[in-house]
Amino acid sequence: MSATPVLALRGVSKRFGAVQALTDVELEVHAGEVVALVGDNGAGKSTLVKTIAGVHPVDEGVIEWEGRPVHINRPQDAQGLGIATVYQDLALCDNLDVVGNLYLGRELLRYGSLDEVTMEKRSRELLNTLSIRIPSVRIPIASLSGGQRQVVAIARALIGEPKVVILDEPTAALGVEQTAQVLDLVERLRERRLGVILISHNMADVTAVADTVHVLRLGKNNGAFPVKGTTNEQIIAAITGATDNAVTRRLARNAEATQ
Repeated sequence: MSATPVLALRGVSKRFGAVQALTDVELEVHAGEVVALVGDNGAGKSTLVKTIAGVHPVDEGVIEWEGRPVHINRPQDAQGLGIATVYQDLALCDNLDVVGNLYLGRELLRYGSLDEVTMEKRSRELLNTLSIRIPSVRIPIASLSGGQRQVVAIARALIGEPKVVILDEPTAALGVEQTAQVLDLVERLRERRLGVILISHNMADVTAVADTVHVLRLGKNNGAFPVKGTTNEQIIAAITGATDNAVTRRLARNAEATQ
């Protein structure tokens, strides 16, 4: 991994009225790194992703892109930097084929008409590069399985050649084989030197592909763990707050008193 993170959050906070959704959150993503973002419901994962994606501008703190501070106030700002987000609902059009979905909003034109030949050729090349198995790029999205839809949505995010890809619960509601297909794709994104932020509740998926796990609890950082050398129990304890209880606080006070 490179020394300078491609994306870094420094002391990011976000408030919605009286609700403090994020407080002094820190996060780093390097090129070729898969960072898993985990936490209980209401921990702030979705809010954090939306601040990176430009849906919710941050109230305090700094977002750095390749070592320099940037302002992300709208989704176009994030896309312009090279941040692509694949939300859980995928936002695919069932009535369009694979090519139509991959280039939706980014259609290629030739002499004032859609350049179907070039779009189909590039779609095949992209899917082949990612080893994505689709019966035909001209098959309607409605005919694909859940796993195939997910990988098409991820492939669409790569059309703009981003440097960071955010995946929001990419394996939710998928079967075993479909989940394996998505996880294989995440590893191929890492091989392409992309930074990946993976949001998931499934610890098996997280430990299978992630390099680092960042835990959010009540809108704050509650630990960053390298996957190698860290047990699932340690991560779950940070998620649930089991590491912050009367016993641990008492031990901490005793340790301070003896210093």
